[in-house]
Amino acid sequence: MLLGILGDQRGHRRRIALLATLSSLIGLLLMLMFPGKLSLILCHGILLPIASSLYGQLFALARLVTPDSLTRDPVQAGLRSAMSLSFLAMLVFWTFGFSAQIDVMAIYVSAGMASFGLVVLIYFSWPRDGATEWADQRSGLNFRQAFKEIAHPSILLRLLLLGAISASGILYMVLVSLVFDASAVRDASDVALYVGLVAGWEVPCLLLLPRLVSRVRRATLLAVGSAVYTLHLLAMPILADTPWIWAMTLVAGIGGTALISLPISYYQDLMHNRPGTAGAMLALQKLVSDVLGAAAFAIGMTMGGYETVAILGSVLAVLGGAGLLWVDRRHT
Repeated sequence: MLLGILGDQRGHRRRIALLATLSSLIGLLLMLMFPGKLSLILCHGILLPIASSLYGQLFALARLVTPDSLTRDPVQAGLRSAMSLSFLAMLVFWTFGFSAQIDVMAIYVSAGMASFGLVVLIYFSWPRDGATEWADQRSGLNFRQAFKEIAHPSILLRLLLLGAISASGILYMVLVSLVFDASAVRDASDVALYVGLVAGWEVPCLLLLPRLVSRVRRATLLAVGSAVYTLHLLAMPILADTPWIWAMTLVAGIGGTALISLPISYYQDLMHNRPGTAGAMLALQKLVSDVLGAAAFAIGMTMGGYETVAILGSVLAVLGGAGLLWVDRRHT
């Protein structure tokens, strides 16, 4: 969050991107060279969270490069679909890797190589600060003013609603392994296949989404997407033992496309002069969705089981979508 605000304050986006990737590289090297509790805490508790700020900064750069709304949505959809493809490739790679009994520490080797590649790529290819063809207007806000802006009721309410919508995605990642593990006919390979198919369906849906964004409000697409996504969340505990569960991957891919791609552009429109802060809002949204998802899981498991958790998560998502439609009812 702080790095996003700092990027808007100073315009040092290339330096921040380098800091993020170097943090990732250092954290991974610590785990490889000095494995232990301290390295684990430094890597996963500090350095990798700093590195995750690169996600928002990539979309901030895409926003600055494509100020025209007609080109912005296709560019950002292409960027997000590339991320989904990389996630899918990683999932397939490690599915075969673990089947071949590769040591789990090899994850740090491959991640370290990717981080090193990113450092090189950003150093040589990221536009130099202050030398871009487009204007990168400074926000003029200090940290106190920037946080006060985020805490404004109109922004904070939308953050909570989007967090409620995204909580269904958090619960999906928790439930998919638990539900399949409890099934009499499913195993770990089915979990990988299910998650991979969902990610695979997201790629073409992401590329088609800009056509809808030009005609339908983002709030409407988010509300509809959350409602569609809940269908697969509700179906998982019920259909896990049947072949119909695989049809739910398409439903999840269609609904999930809105959940993973539209919040960033929604925040950018909401805070149109703060692309870095808008990207960093995703970190706050994840915090909200994690808290709501954890609460729904705890309450659901206390009251019933996986089905109850899925119902509570679906209710959260639908209420979040309905609330977003209500607060944006006057927006065209």
